[in-house]
Amino acid sequence: MTPRESIAILQNNMNKIIIGQEHVVERLIIGVLADGNMLIEGLPGLAKTKMVKTMAKIIDANFSRIQFTPDLLTSDIIGVEKMYEENGSHKFRFEPGPIFGNIILADEINRAPAKVQAAMLEAMEERQVTISGKTYKLPKLFTVIATQNPLETEGTYKLPDAQRDRFLMHVKISYVTMESELEIVRQSHDEKSKDKHPSYMDEKISQDMIFAARDEIEKVKISEGIEKYIIELVFATRYPLRYSKQLDIMIDVGVSPRASLALDQCSRVYAWMHGRDYVTFKDVQAIIHDVFRHRLVKSEHTRLNEKTNDDIVDIILEQVPLPPEEN
Repeated sequence: MTPRESIAILQNNMNKIIIGQEHVVERLIIGVLADGNMLIEGLPGLAKTKMVKTMAKIIDANFSRIQFTPDLLTSDIIGVEKMYEENGSHKFRFEPGPIFGNIILADEINRAPAKVQAAMLEAMEERQVTISGKTYKLPKLFTVIATQNPLETEGTYKLPDAQRDRFLMHVKISYVTMESELEIVRQSHDEKSKDKHPSYMDEKISQDMIFAARDEIEKVKISEGIEKYIIELVFATRYPLRYSKQLDIMIDVGVSPRASLALDQCSRVYAWMHGRDYVTFKDVQAIIHDVFRHRLVKSEHTRLNEKTNDDIVDIILEQVPLPPEEN
């Protein structure tokens, strides 16, 4: 079985279990293949936990769920050093916390206090944690998928800009169609029946296939014209007046250099998942909203006019010219 066939099994089986959220499923897989962390925003009950848990199960990976609360301690996440007795002498032994999984669901991450956010920042960026002056490496396959509820603000903390920038993509999850909702209800009845056990629930892919897919993605070609297009999209957020007065009054702070790297990598993964070994400008356009959404800082004017960061990205795509060879 090839890496692409394995990823197709992962995507197809997730879509059979998570009905009507094909876009979000694809983004989650892109995040894992790009070796990045994800921020998912959506209302309660939209299967965010089920989605992440299902992906971990099919990949045959260790799944950890961390429920973030205002009273959460750093040790609750990264673990503690405990004293134990051995041969009459006392020694310290590190007992790892839930962060030492492969796929971590950080549920309602914006409820965590500052110290916990700092610990998560180290884990997400450096793939390690530090306790009592000692550094412990996290697993080779390691992805944090954090969730946010867009409605509730009581008991929450604004995610630091530095931490938001560490997320590869910010994906929004919304309600499904009426047809999908009906299928979800029927699926729920089937799951309660002991006689119903879909065979695809037992199909798994190995973690090695994820690493093999990453190796193939690194070989995906991207032309100089597409590279320049990515950089121009980024610079349109930093120097918006070069493109229009409309953009200039909408943006306060543009995206960071991490956005350039993320857009490049995610475009390669998107192209690979669609069966190509080269990137087109349409691949970049397909993924840019998820990459820029959480990195742009919109102006007060934009907020007062009830415009979103997605609206800003739409305008950028209209005003930044395509590469000459792609026209």
